[in-house]
Amino acid sequence: MNTQRISTNNLKKIALFGYFSLLIFMPLWLLVLSPSTALSTSTTLILFVLPLLFPLKGLLQGNPYTYAWANFIVLIYFLHSLTTLWVLPSDRVWAILELIFASFMFLGCSYYAKYRGQELGLSIRKPKEENN
Repeated sequence: MNTQRISTNNLKKIALFGYFSLLIFMPLWLLVLSPSTALSTSTTLILFVLPLLFPLKGLLQGNPYTYAWANFIVLIYFLHSLTTLWVLPSDRVWAILELIFASFMFLGCSYYAKYRGQELGLSIRKPKEENN
């Protein structure tokens, strides 16, 4: 049986597509397309752009650990998109786009971290001790 999986390079591209899409889309949506009257510009940038900047260096360098923990950050955007879908029907299209971008980032980061970590021989598990 021939089982092929997507290359780590392509997984990195998928993750970075989702990442940079969120990085560009979130301020565009929340400041231009559908500005909030409840949040100031600076608050919006701090809440929705700043968290995305934390993993930037590690993502660009291809560090599997950064890809793994970046998934914790992307959960913010899952939560925001799903909440918006529920409570703001007028922003449904924007929330769906956010959910799509977050999904690309999440899936790309998850599988890149797994497979690239395997390629590098990295593991979060402790090696089993041999019984003599």
